[in-house]
This record gives sequence, C-alpha cells and structure tokens, in this order.
Amino acid sequence: MALLIGKKIGMTQLFEESGRVSPVTVIEAGPCPIVQVKTSDKEGYSAIQIGFVDAKESRVTSPMKGHFKKANVKPQRILREIRVDDASGYNVGDALHVNVFEGIDKVHVTGTSKGRGFAGTVKRHGFRIGRRTHGNKSQREPGSVGQCATPARIFKGKRLPGRMGGKTRTVKNLSVVQIDAENNLIFVKGAVPGANNEIVFVRTA
Repeated sequence: MALLIGKKIGMTQLFEESGRVSPVTVIEAGPCPIVQVKTSDKEGYSAIQIGFVDAKESRVTSPMKGHFKKANVKPQRILREIRVDDASGYNVGDALHVNVFEGIDKVHVTGTSKGRGFAGTVKRHGFRIGRRTHGNKSQREPGSVGQCATPARIFKGKRLPGRMGGKTRTVKNLSVVQIDAENNLIFVKGAVPGANNEIVFVRTA
C-alpha cells in the first residue's frame, strides 16, 4: 500500500482530451522522508515511519530531536506510520515522492472536516424550519424531544444541536486524474475533506 502525507491546495478543473471537464482537488503530496524502519525481528511487525513539513528545532522536544538526529533527517511537523509487508526495501533518510501513485487509478483521502462550531438541528441535520406565518414562534427549534414516564429518557443517537465538523473523515475511491511529479502534486477527481492548506493522508484504494 502506498501512502503519503500531503496538503490540500484547493480545487480547480481540468479539461480532458475529449473536451470533458473534471472538477479536481489539488494535493501537494510529499516528499516524505523515512524517519524510521520497523522490522518483524525488532518491533514485531514491519512498518515505516514517514514525515512531512520541516519544523523548527526550537519547536521540537528533546526526545524527538534525538529521534530525528539518529535518522539524519530534519525535524518534521507530521509523522505517520505505514504498515508494509517487507520493510527491507526501505532505508532511513530516503524520501517518498508522489510518483509512488503512478499507474494507480483510485485513492482514499483522509482529512479533518471543516469545524462549524456549535450548530442547530437545521444546519447540522437538515431539519425543516417551521412556518413563518400565523404567529409561529418556533421556526428553527427542534421541537419536543422528551419521553413519557416510560422510558423517561432520550434515546442515544437523537439528532440534536451540538458541535458540527472538525472530525476525521475519509473519502474513498477518488480517481487519480493527473500527477505532477516535478511539483509534487496529485490531482484527484472530486472533493476532499478539510479546508485549504489542511493536512491530508493519501493512500491507494
């Protein structure tokens, strides 16, 4: 499985040879240096740890400074571990680039959705508002939610006002339209969770 840490740049559109327009999200994926290689003999499983976005040394804790110094890699802001079948083909200090997705048609993209703060039922769940005539005073209120003596409680999962957004979400099976290896860009068809410049994780479907 190929996985890269990236940054959502924004959305645009690409024109195919047939003249069809594809709405795409531009993701800057990599380069991701390999910070650590874990093997079955030492750690009990095979995996590699990759980083993304250089960090200031003053912002890194002393244990992490030693971790990066041992790998001879600049301090990284984001670290992510990838399980692999065989870690022998990877070396600490090497970098993974966007060309690992060449020849791959579909990818999964994971990100954090936009935080909307505290939202009511109309915005959060799409409830219908009450009529604005004949003296109605509860246009955006959810209405009665209480129970009678039995069961005398509100069931879990009731759609109510609350915190909206700001959650980890994965959009699956996005088509890879184009790869720009020179600028570390991957163009995927469709929308990706999160705001522009948010960190996302791209992996093969």
